[in-house]
Amino acid sequence: MKKRLHIFVSGKVQGVSFRHNARELAEKLPLVGWICNLRDGRVEILVEGEDHKIQEFLSWCYKGPIEAVVQDVVFDFEKPEGDFFDFRITYQE
Repeated sequence: MKKRLHIFVSGKVQGVSFRHNARELAEKLPLVGWICNLRDGRVEILVEGEDHKIQEFLSWCYKGPIEAVVQDVVFDFEKPEGDFFDFRITYQE
């Protein structure tokens, strides 16, 4: 069953390749969506895919890459919309 998850990760999560590692994992699983750095230091992620793959991705978010220090992960499940075809790093305007 397809799921969509909106995630906010805080801590030392910028400047530690969090986005690039997340994209690699998403492509491997495979999942679709996007990830971006927020001005307040958090990382925001919107990811969609099979439930068990989403859970695996979410578990990874609690630790991130080796250089990261994750302090908090906040997430909400949303209705999957099927409007993504890949997983991208995006940039806040």
